[in-house]
Amino acid sequence: MENNDQRYLVQQNKISDGDKKPPVFAKVMRSKEGVFEGVSFIKNKEKATVMTTAQAQEVIDWAAKKKAAAHEYVTKVICLGQ
Repeated sequence: MENNDQRYLVQQNKISDGDKKPPVFAKVMRSKEGVFEGVSFIKNKEKATVMTTAQAQEVIDWAAKKKAAAHEYVTKVICLGQ
């Protein structure tokens, strides 16, 4: 049985910013059919997409492949309350 526990966000920090700038959060873009199309990273945590662990992993995988400078960022899954 699949765990449909949707309570995770994906957070991203730029390594060179340290603690100077707040993190950004993933907002997932999906087609009308629900197919994953990509991610926008936004500052507003309340507007970020709440997702399952599998969906969050999909975002992390996408970010690692898509960003030209992916090695400059730390992307991680966090619980909704963090």
